[in-house]
Amino acid sequence: MKESDLRTKAKDFALRIFKICDEVDATKWRAVLINQMVRSATSIGANIHEANYASSRADFINKLNIALKECSETEYWIEMLVGANTISEQVAKELLQESGTIRRMLVKSITTAKQNNVEQK
Repeated sequence: MKESDLRTKAKDFALRIFKICDEVDATKWRAVLINQMVRSATSIGANIHEANYASSRADFINKLNIALKECSETEYWIEMLVGANTISEQVAKELLQESGTIRRMLVKSITTAKQNNVEQK
């Protein structure tokens, strides 16, 4: 099965998060922030993947909405890590650009799925 651009971007984003987090000196409280960011970043791709096996159009839309929320949460954790001087502003800018691309793709996919759902009724 050929992966969609969205799935590929989400997976690449999560892998990039892993690499960045491996380089961080994770004191106890930083480890908490890093863990939260890794969990939300990997959840984006996991929910996109699950959406491909949704049991209904509504389930498909719901999974993509969850991925969208996880994307937003990841952006929050990125901002927290910058504020805690754990990652540089440049790294954060790059990550926020990537997550922004994924977020826009998710919004477009959700909008299209909702429109197709209305047209089918």
